[in-house]
Amino acid sequence: MIPWENLVAFALASVVIIVIPGPSVLFVIGRSIALGRRAGVLSVVGNALGTIPAVLAVAFGVGAIVASSIVAFTVIKIAGAVYLVWLGIQAIRHRGDAATGAVGGPRSSWTLLRQGIVVGMTNPKTIAFFVAVLPQFVSPAAGPVWAQLLLLGLLFEVLALLCDSTWALAAGTAREWFARSPKRIAALSGAGGVMMIGLGGTLALTGAKA
Repeated sequence: MIPWENLVAFALASVVIIVIPGPSVLFVIGRSIALGRRAGVLSVVGNALGTIPAVLAVAFGVGAIVASSIVAFTVIKIAGAVYLVWLGIQAIRHRGDAATGAVGGPRSSWTLLRQGIVVGMTNPKTIAFFVAVLPQFVSPAAGPVWAQLLLLGLLFEVLALLCDSTWALAAGTAREWFARSPKRIAALSGAGGVMMIGLGGTLALTGAKA
């Protein structure tokens, strides 16, 4: 069992890291602005599910290999960046549909969830983060290291789910206010798309070893 002081310290450190806008937060805000609160929350859940393989990989040692491989890291990074850019382009293309209330592209719960999963799975910085941070809070005398890493990773997922959902609801609520004007909601949806494209470009241009 991980010492309580380690868990508390890890939880506090995780909240600080999570609340600072990063790739996941910007993705969620962009989706909420472009498609609304429902899409934002489903994107949060999907993103969390998509990062679970990273938790398992780090817990069982695979994450260290991926994080140390420039080729593997770069391939995953580029794939995720391209997907984000594509989602941003779709949001811009269908900004008029958002203003009129029409369905601009796939809007089913499963589609929104799946898109969030893909973004979570193709974010190599998640593995790099887990490899660098999780071991700092492990106590060798507290039991199997893999079990402690797994517990810490899942705790981080729960905290991220709660914090990112708050971002999604806040951005989605702002969108509802803008929705009183078709022109404003179209512009806001387009801004969400631009945000996702910018995020994809930023991820693609960052160094291979983040």
